Amino acid sequence: MRVAGLTDLACTIDGTPLIGDGASLRCGHGHSFDRARDGYWNLVVVQHKASSDPGDSKEMVTARRRFLNTGLYSPIAAHVFETVRDLAVSTRRADGDARAFTIADAGCGEGYYLQRLVELAAQSSDTAALRLAGFDVSKWAVQAAAKRRANDGAPLPVRWLVANNRRPPFAAQSIDLMLCLFGFPVWEGFRAAQAQGGAVLLIDPGPDHLIELRRIIYPDVTQTEPQSIERAAASGYWLVRTETVRFSIELETREAVQDLVAMTPHAHRMPEAGRMALAAIDRLLVTVDVVARLLTLD
Repeated sequence: MRVAGLTDLACTIDGTPLIGDGASLRCGHGHSFDRARDGYWNLVVVQHKASSDPGDSKEMVTARRRFLNTGLYSPIAAHVFETVRDLAVSTRRADGDARAFTIADAGCGEGYYLQRLVELAAQSSDTAALRLAGFDVSKWAVQAAAKRRANDGAPLPVRWLVANNRRPPFAAQSIDLMLCLFGFPVWEGFRAAQAQGGAVLLIDPGPDHLIELRRIIYPDVTQTEPQSIERAAASGYWLVRTETVRFSIELETREAVQDLVAMTPHAHRMPEAGRMALAAIDRLLVTVDVVARLLTLD
């Protein structure tokens, strides 16, 4: 599969097309966004920020990067690739042409899943063309993503953007597949960027996700259900299929245990007693249980 960065971008202020102008992106109304030294664009303007430093902190991003780079979540990345491959092939056959299949990772974090997508696409014999973009409201996450490199040391063929899910920075009807992996979908925003037949791959924690870890840090543990998709229907999305990805991972060091917690909401929720109990753990077998739902825009 051939992969390149996505180019159909829209101004987050007025929604008009963004055109490359040297190291800047500029719309027809004169709004301009400069490329950062690390190769990404920050498209979040001050009036759209909920805080001075929104999204994941630098420390949370660093922990997630260390953990994901171990490859322990590779079965999830493999599921993402298989979904992309199947949709790209079926779209090409339906359209009868060789147009590129466009993918945006909403809440891309530090870029692990798009990097694995690029790597697995390079190993595929299929001739589909992919155009990729990753965006996140955390500048620390996007900065880390932009520093990722392909096996040959070259920058990944991905357009990295600081932006939020309420205003996906893409031209109307330009995105074939929106990825939302452990994220927070904003269905109205997604719909604005997708045409009829566009899809969303939503991956959320399942009932037993990290259950062994949760039993250590909380006095009472209940099974949690994936987030509701009721609002998706109001925006025209309907559920195509639901699949479970379930496997076990072994955390062999105290750092791995701490990194896993640090990259989840549990880092901010667990009581002090749970924090102390966790500090004594240097090895743990953990269940990974995630629910993957594919939705299509009607």
